[in-house]
Amino acid sequence: MNQDADFERRVANSIEASVAVQQNLLRRSALVSLIARVSEILVAALTRGNKLLLFGNGGRAADAQHIAAEFVGRFAFDRPALSALPLSVNTSCLTAIGNDYGFEQVFSRQLEALRRPGDVATGFSASGNSLNVLNGISTAKKIGLHTIAFTGTPGGKLKQAADLDHRLCAPSGETPAYRSAIF
Repeated sequence: MNQDADFERRVANSIEASVAVQQNLLRRSALVSLIARVSEILVAALTRGNKLLLFGNGGRAADAQHIAAEFVGRFAFDRPALSALPLSVNTSCLTAIGNDYGFEQVFSRQLEALRRPGDVATGFSASGNSLNVLNGISTAKKIGLHTIAFTGTPGGKLKQAADLDHRLCAPSGETPAYRSAIF
């Protein structure tokens, strides 16, 4: 097999895997209902003037930033800007908190500082085991925020966290497929 054919096969396999995750989502009516419910919660919070606080590590930090940009900017149609804040973008805050309290507290401390009653905290962790995301969700619940988590399968510790109002576990444990399920 030549190199071009190998790359084409790999690309086709990746696309097929993404399509399979999307089809799997559609077959899981409970998950579709949960996504609709979470959407209603977000719309209600944003309509009241509350904000969405999003956080994750690495690629999931990028996902949080991307989603925040869609809320603040324009997603699908023109509308007023919506308040969404990714907690991974302030490097001074991240490094100061990481240095003074430990990296596992970088989201918790920001949630304590930025929250307002009625805000929604959303954590992203493909593995479901990121300690700073787990701590962020726990802190958010303790300070009265609505909590949502996005994970891959099997969901890790985040799937079992008692502090969560809603868990959305993508029907895949592979990060590229997980991303296709949330976007």
